[in-house]
Amino acid sequence: MAAKNQQNAKGPFTYAVEDGVAVITFDIPKEPVNTLSPEVGAAFTELIERAESDEAVRGVVFISGKKDAFIAGAKIEMIQAVKSAAEATDLARTGQAGFDRLEALKKPVVAAINGACLGGGLEWALACTYRVATDHPKTRLGLPETQLGLIPGAGGTQRLPELIGAQAALDLILTGKQVRASKAKKLGMVDEVVPTQLLLEVAKKRALELAAGSLRVQRQRGPGVRETLGVSRGLASVFNRLKQPQVWQELALEDNPLGRKVLFDQARKQLLAKTRGNYPAQERALEVVRIGLEQGRRAGLEAEAEAFGRLAVSETSKNLVSIFFAQTALKKDTGVSDASVKPREVRHVGVVGGGLMGGGIAFVSASKMGVPVRIKDQDDAGVGRALKYVNGLFEERAKKRQLTRREAEQQAARVTATTDLSGFKRADVVVEAVFEDLDLKHRVIKEIESVTGEDCIFASNTSSIPITDLARGSSRPQNVIGMHYFSPVHKMPLLEIITHPGTAPWVTATAVEMGKRQGKTVIVVNDGAGFYTSRILAPYLNETAYLLEEGADIAELDRALVDFGFPVGPVTLLDEVGIDVAAKVGPLMEKAFGERLKTPTALDRVVADGRLGRKTKKGFYRYEDGKKAGVDTSVYALLPKAERKPMDRAVMAERCTLQMVNEAIRCLGEGILRSARDGDIGAVFGLGFPPYLGGPFRFVDVMGPAKVLSRLEHYQEQHGVRFTPAPLLVELARNDKRFHAD
Repeated sequence: MAAKNQQNAKGPFTYAVEDGVAVITFDIPKEPVNTLSPEVGAAFTELIERAESDEAVRGVVFISGKKDAFIAGAKIEMIQAVKSAAEATDLARTGQAGFDRLEALKKPVVAAINGACLGGGLEWALACTYRVATDHPKTRLGLPETQLGLIPGAGGTQRLPELIGAQAALDLILTGKQVRASKAKKLGMVDEVVPTQLLLEVAKKRALELAAGSLRVQRQRGPGVRETLGVSRGLASVFNRLKQPQVWQELALEDNPLGRKVLFDQARKQLLAKTRGNYPAQERALEVVRIGLEQGRRAGLEAEAEAFGRLAVSETSKNLVSIFFAQTALKKDTGVSDASVKPREVRHVGVVGGGLMGGGIAFVSASKMGVPVRIKDQDDAGVGRALKYVNGLFEERAKKRQLTRREAEQQAARVTATTDLSGFKRADVVVEAVFEDLDLKHRVIKEIESVTGEDCIFASNTSSIPITDLARGSSRPQNVIGMHYFSPVHKMPLLEIITHPGTAPWVTATAVEMGKRQGKTVIVVNDGAGFYTSRILAPYLNETAYLLEEGADIAELDRALVDFGFPVGPVTLLDEVGIDVAAKVGPLMEKAFGERLKTPTALDRVVADGRLGRKTKKGFYRYEDGKKAGVDTSVYALLPKAERKPMDRAVMAERCTLQMVNEAIRCLGEGILRSARDGDIGAVFGLGFPPYLGGPFRFVDVMGPAKVLSRLEHYQEQHGVRFTPAPLLVELARNDKRFHAD
């Protein structure tokens, strides 16, 4: 039996010596995940120094006591609490010093990684001698700091490039993406991948082998070869790797001044093409990595700490962190105010309509929720298309190795399709995704209610028809709710749930829980024309049409909003959504809200000409082989003014954005939204409102309600009633208040 000497140490660590290996277990009591703080670092340093001085200890294993999580990173609240850049810089230096001490330990330290190993958690692991990770699906490694407007601040910008090369490291650091253990091993981030149940056993064995010298880590600093050198058990694999041309390309780029300049100039160019200069963290990260490569680690660490300090107190970081906290809060939100209301179990899902939306809903239900899904379409051809689309999505995941071939086949088998209502009797929730026609949806409701149980929820994926109107066609109006997904469903993160006055609370709670199980960020809004997202999108697209009427150049208008921070320009969006769809929704909004949301006539002749957008391969842009191929300048002849004129990009961006922001404020004032938090999340995750601005309500808080009001009044004088400021904005400006308390 292994000799053990266990003792609870200071703080959240347990220290035990087992057969010459000090096993340090990190487990913060009553917390779902482990996070880092100076106090945690100090306690850990005490323990590694104890292990270093203990003659009975030959090696150290560092492991988490959490079931499926290693370390989630630094405690965000700690970073949020800093008052100055200098304070944040000192925080980074403290972390760097702690990991430098760990790296310099005279005895080998093995990081035993199971679950999320992110941010400071990965920086911690990188400072260890050796890294073993499990093949568990929840084991992910990454440096996501840039997603919060920060950079890794405890050595990550230096150790990761040293380990896997600058190109691969920059890909991870600049995007903030996470990789599975198998990919991490391929990159060289971890040395070994093992089954979960063997993690501790293998980690202890490797610690002893490293101490004895029978296992030697020989990672060379030359970029491009590090990931294959790994642990030396023979040189044949190294020489084979060196025969590959991409290795020499990486070495040439990273290991000489001219090559580095080419590498970083190209990286900066590609970066700015994506960020448009709106995300300073990525630019600082690029610069810090460059400094480390050119001037050495010490200079790189100092540059890292200083950049971290400045970014930690930046407005961009504060806005991105606010989105993070809003998402976290929504994960706990049931969608109802009564805490006693619990969601009911959803074991079977029905989907009516097998198009892209219906197929996407079926896919996330089968893959994420793990439940059987039955699709109904009007004919055999529709059924075939639905199954082909769903199977294609599973095939795509298998090709990307997100699933094994067997897992993909098993999950795809959960989805079946039919032209009748067979298989719907057991459905707990039925989601309809048919055309936006009230009479058609009423017929679908009656058909579904004729075969389902009394407690079956009927959810509509409508984007514009009020749920109250839909419920009038139901014999169980309390079971009717809106579940508005965004296209493509398997990629878009938001689910907007819409309740009408008669929706039963348990129905809302069940729909919210179902959305979370589908991997969605869920907001709940009250009923009204266009709900929230479609309603605030309408004036945004209206203003786009007005600008086109006035003579705006299509490409310049799109560029203006992309430069501002939207993922695509508004004219491109019109082509993607369908110009005819926008033309149909417009009158509905005008009917509900009057002159203020009157649809301009700019689109009428465009639609009449058969230009419906990408789906007809003809819109504002040309499409060749399924790809956008530039502006179709012949469309200008269909607009009120054929001649184009120069227009200020900043003005175009401001006009469109203020329309969306002003309408969002109206939705909050009218009770469509439950909170400004939900409004920010809905706009960012549903419509691509620039994340660096934190959402429409954060945008107003930062800019100041009085200034936003002044800009709206300016445009109201120029363009009339459509820029009339929301009453709630006027009230906030008058009383010098903000939407968010923090």
